Order: sequence, then structure tokens, then C-alpha cells
Amino acid sequence: MHEDTRPVGQDDGPVPQSPFGDDIDVSITDRRWHMAMRDPAREVKRAVRAAMRELGVSGGVSVVLADDRTVQRLNHLHRDRNRPTNVLTFEYAPAGSGAWLWGGDIMLAFPTVAREARAAGRTVRNHMMHLLVHGVLHLSGYDHHHAGDARAMEMEEARILGRMGIPNPWKHRNGRAAGAAR
Repeated sequence: MHEDTRPVGQDDGPVPQSPFGDDIDVSITDRRWHMAMRDPAREVKRAVRAAMRELGVSGGVSVVLADDRTVQRLNHLHRDRNRPTNVLTFEYAPAGSGAWLWGGDIMLAFPTVAREARAAGRTVRNHMMHLLVHGVLHLSGYDHHHAGDARAMEMEEARILGRMGIPNPWKHRNGRAAGAAR
């Protein structure tokens, strides 16, 4: 059973390829991504390209749609947090490093993403799209360690997702805050 892949009446057509030769590589290592939506690789490329276009960046991005165990291992190794998380990003040249190579790796953990989507009343697809935009923002130097930075990042996420026809994940639902990309 596939979830809806786009809002009713929404058809923004194909996302144009960048003239700068963006390379978006998608690996799907957990088959549950295929059960949650139609053509997850296409959806990944759509979200990443849209975010890159909106931010005016160009470069290579590798996305891995993985499981909790894989993401937990990397989270422990690189962030000293021994638990799964929804999204991890690894920049090719970290912001502020002086290097000019833009790009990186984005990893999502299916069970965590699915659990968060269910809790927020969203489709797995829309939550995945949000987390991919979130990851591209991290690759572009955005962060959310401080309240002001978090708010700026949330506003940029909502703007980019809105341009793709995806509801704002930061709007309140039933009196509680939505969103889980932190």
C-alpha cells in the first residue's frame, strides 16, 4: 500500500536539472521505504533538487534511506549519541572551513521517520521531504542550536516545502507543536 505522493491537485511538473551538473545519488537500504511510497528515489531527488534550487547551491548529494540500526551506529560514531535519529547530515566541506566544495551525505532512518510521521498525522513521504530539505539546509550552513537559528531554519524549511506543495510541518495541530527535524 502506497501513501499519497502529492497533495490533491498538486502537479508542479518535473524539477529541472541544474546546469551545474548536480549529482544526487540515492541508496535505499531498507525496503520499507518502497512500501511507504511510490518511487522513493524520485521523491528524494525532487526534494533535494528543489531545496538546492531555492538556496542557490550546486554540488553532489548522496542520500541513504536506511534503518534505525545503521543510523544509530553512525550517530554514535560521529555524534557520540547511541540512539537512532531521524536524519544525519555529513558535509563534504563543513561550513566555515574555507573550502568551497558544496555537498554532502544525508541519511534517514525509516522506523524513526515513520514513527514521527504517524505521531504528527503526516504521510511518511511528506515527513521524508521535510527531513531532506532540513538536511540540505544543514549542508548549506544552517543550524538549530540556538532559538533564533532554529526559527530561521524552520521558516526556510516551511518556505521551500510550501513551494513544493507540502504543508508547513511547523504549524500547530490539535494544540501541539508539529515538526520533528531537530
